[in-house]
Amino acid sequence: MARREAHVVVDLGFGDAGKGTLTDHLARAHGAHTVVRFNGGAQAGHNVVTPDGRHHTFAQFGAASFVAGVRTWLSKHVVVHPTALLTEARYLARAGVSDALARVTVSADAKVVTPFHQAATRLRELARGDARHGSCGVGVGEVMRDATEHNEVLRAGALDDVTALRRELARVQARKRDALDEVLRAVAGRDEATNDVAALTDPDVIAAWIDALAPWRAAVRVADEGAFAQMLARDGAVIFEGAQGVLLDEWRGTHPHTTWSTCTFDNALDLLRAHGYAGTTHRWGVLRAYATRHGAGPFPTESSSLTVHLDEPHNPMGAWQGAFRAGWSDRVLARYAMAACGGVDALALTHLDRLATLPTWRVCERYRVGDGDAALFDDGCRTVRLGPWQDLAYQARVTQALLAAEPMYEEVSSDAGAYVEALEASLGARVAITSWGPRTGDKRAR
Repeated sequence: MARREAHVVVDLGFGDAGKGTLTDHLARAHGAHTVVRFNGGAQAGHNVVTPDGRHHTFAQFGAASFVAGVRTWLSKHVVVHPTALLTEARYLARAGVSDALARVTVSADAKVVTPFHQAATRLRELARGDARHGSCGVGVGEVMRDATEHNEVLRAGALDDVTALRRELARVQARKRDALDEVLRAVAGRDEATNDVAALTDPDVIAAWIDALAPWRAAVRVADEGAFAQMLARDGAVIFEGAQGVLLDEWRGTHPHTTWSTCTFDNALDLLRAHGYAGTTHRWGVLRAYATRHGAGPFPTESSSLTVHLDEPHNPMGAWQGAFRAGWSDRVLARYAMAACGGVDALALTHLDRLATLPTWRVCERYRVGDGDAALFDDGCRTVRLGPWQDLAYQARVTQALLAAEPMYEEVSSDAGAYVEALEASLGARVAITSWGPRTGDKRAR
């Protein structure tokens, strides 16, 4: 009997640790038939370089789409951006993947980003000025706001009924325009707000967006949960590809500099349980050999010199996210992320090739904090204490404590073997895969 196995991939940092390249590697190594996206949306940016040097930054398609025959399933937990999916398919075609749309399935229950959600997200962020949260400007958060505050969201299964869709889009446009009245006044006259203000006020946007969806209606398969269960019942491997990072999680991250998404294993494991998955499950936590953060928010081990030293050819500064930042390995936050996930079965450690660029490195094993923040930490400030579930006030206190925390560093050599062994001892988890570059051939099993 053929084996069924599910590999669930999450980032234990602030994102950008290498989930995409690990997904590509696991799909090739285990002969996967499907990659399931189980959180986030089009704000993802998962970089993959093929063995022959082609590159793509995956946003909504599964990061194993370069592998012939591997399908993508956008689950009900993904906030789908239909026109961005069509655009990404065109970029993939230029990179040699001509059948990307034919290999994607979208859950009928997946929430949908409209032009009005995207515009609202951007206008809110502009109005915050210097107090930006770090939005990617795609509209995912605004969709989740609607789901939470109004229990009203457009679903992928409703995109084929053009008449009903036109009515719903008119309601969304009017609701966003009314809800953002103060925001619109705050950004009035600013050039960077012009297009997004027009999206909320121009009635022609509705017809234009519906017309732009014609290729979606012609090519994209939308299916129910029964079809998802049938996919899971197939023999072979399924890769569950997470988005963002645990330290950006909506309930466990550094609030308010977080995403409106569950970034732990929870969504993937819930999907497997709900459909009675009978195969084995492997929980992968991904870390870089050093820490990174894209955009605003606390970053205790940030080093401006390290940021300058370590170039990021695939992670440029984003107009909405802001700058890409680098820092020393933070074992305190890594322990916290693992605890927030309920543990991992194994770690994948990426960017080990970068160790050779410096003779010595620093790692943070604990913080020094003020007396008022000590209650937020455990084990001599070697980890952050998990707070009550869904307690954003607690997470905001953690954020403020991290802004004030002083990292306590240890100097270590750049010897990769010793570095990996020390990380395993520090975190109490096995590093089963090391990555020495962006291609699948750069991955090594341990």
